[in-house]
Amino acid sequence: MQTPLSAPPLQSPPVQSQASQSRALPSAPAAPSSSPGRGTGSSSVSRYSRASTDAFGDYLRRIGKGPLLTALDEVELARRIEVGLFAAERLTRGVADPACARELAWLAHDGGRAKNHFIEANLRLVVSIAKHYSGRGVPIMDLVQDGNIGLVRAVEKYDFMTGYKFSTYATWWIRQAIHRGMADKSRMIRIPVHTAEKLNKIKRIRRDLTSTLDRDPTLRELSDAAQIPARDVSRLLQYDNEPISLHAPVGDGIGDISELIIDDDLPQPDEYATITLRAADIVFYLDALPPRERAILVARFGLNGDEPRTLDQIAVIQGVTRERVRQIEKRALALLHVPRLERYLRD
Repeated sequence: MQTPLSAPPLQSPPVQSQASQSRALPSAPAAPSSSPGRGTGSSSVSRYSRASTDAFGDYLRRIGKGPLLTALDEVELARRIEVGLFAAERLTRGVADPACARELAWLAHDGGRAKNHFIEANLRLVVSIAKHYSGRGVPIMDLVQDGNIGLVRAVEKYDFMTGYKFSTYATWWIRQAIHRGMADKSRMIRIPVHTAEKLNKIKRIRRDLTSTLDRDPTLRELSDAAQIPARDVSRLLQYDNEPISLHAPVGDGIGDISELIIDDDLPQPDEYATITLRAADIVFYLDALPPRERAILVARFGLNGDEPRTLDQIAVIQGVTRERVRQIEKRALALLHVPRLERYLRD
């Protein structure tokens, strides 16, 4: 799309000035191409991409094709982004002049292309930072994706008027996004981001003190160095304990941890023997009852494995009144003439 040079000047002086500057800037290419006069990335990225055939290697090959940006390129792209944002904001308020609206629409579109170009040219910066955090329980591609989120934020917040190099400014945003991503993904049980940041701070201080003191620091020493109450330091360090899988092998790998854990809900051997003997006694004596009495006792005390039923529920099943069920239950227990059996049933 060509710039509408025949469009009349805009009514607002700031927009007119920005539009004139924007026409003087080169359009951002849709897909950056290699430049023989410029480097195409660090040698470490190239070596990694040549040696790897996985998704990460393919990603490195794609982002390593475009030339790096100079300081002037960064300023020009940042200016176009700012002009595009200003033009888009003007369009949202409505523009009566069609020619002016076309001019603003082109500037907004050009600002979007400049933003994409700025981001794509700095994807290698994200990879170089993400590599420092590999091996901490998060796949490298996840680290890169989180870092890319920080890069987008840095491009949106960058102010070229300050004179700072973009890579210096963007590094903080990229690292922050990676840290937050690691806090979310590196643990089986997620803890809040601010808590993870405090925990990482304490662990870093603990490593420094261990190196300085040549021993493990005490809780009080950690508290003083981190300027956090000792009670909070102790609580935060408890969060650093990772869960152990029940399928983790033990010994020679024949079994796993789940085989060594006792289920507290199961009865102990002596209790299990008592329950088994009681069940045998109950079956023996119930067989001596008439079918109706036996059925009512089985339902009343849940002897068939079901939940014990109320008199009203049994009355509905048997088709009699509640009082009649109570009488049959009382008579059945009397027919047994075994006091301990009634105690077994109620237990």
